[in-house]
Amino acid sequence: MTLITSPAFVPEAQLKKAGSFAALFGNDNPLCLDIGCGIGDFIVQEAKRFPEQNFVAIDIFNQGCRQTCSRIETSELENIRMMRIEARYLLYQYLGKDSLQTIYVNCPDPWPKKSHRNRRLLNDEFLNLALYCLQPGGVLNFTTDFVDYGETTGELLAGDNRFTNRHPTPYTHELGDYPISKYMRRFLDLGQPIYFCSYTKNEGLQIDRP
Repeated sequence: MTLITSPAFVPEAQLKKAGSFAALFGNDNPLCLDIGCGIGDFIVQEAKRFPEQNFVAIDIFNQGCRQTCSRIETSELENIRMMRIEARYLLYQYLGKDSLQTIYVNCPDPWPKKSHRNRRLLNDEFLNLALYCLQPGGVLNFTTDFVDYGETTGELLAGDNRFTNRHPTPYTHELGDYPISKYMRRFLDLGQPIYFCSYTKNEGLQIDRP
């Protein structure tokens, strides 16, 4: 495993010592989380679009973290930090109630075998944790190239009355100005659609810590 020495990379011990992401960034700008950032092309595009927001990109694969850090450094953006950490652990241990403005989950592992689908990230347990961390009006964005994952996630989110759908259907193939990662572009170029879900956390919810 390659040691990552990039100034954009935040080891867990550094976050624990700082006490918060606001302390790491040196400001109280709205915080957004990119879960499974891959090689970082999506998050760099998004951080350029919204310089007034802070972005935390996470992945569990060392090589992806290293490449993301390289992209962050090349972009010279100061509003992105990279962590090698599991999503649910980060949400539960370090991100408090109403702490996030946006959560991005782009093309996660679809676990295509039926016997493995209980391992998918998007499930009721994850939604409870995400809703606890999202601020009222905060947004959960999800994309996938896998048909079954797109359809079932759209149904799951559309059936949860704690969310408001930002589109007229449970999912859409129209991405609008949503940044396209290199992974997503590969499928679009082959004529295969991306399933896109975008849902807002409703106001006035009382959500206990999961």
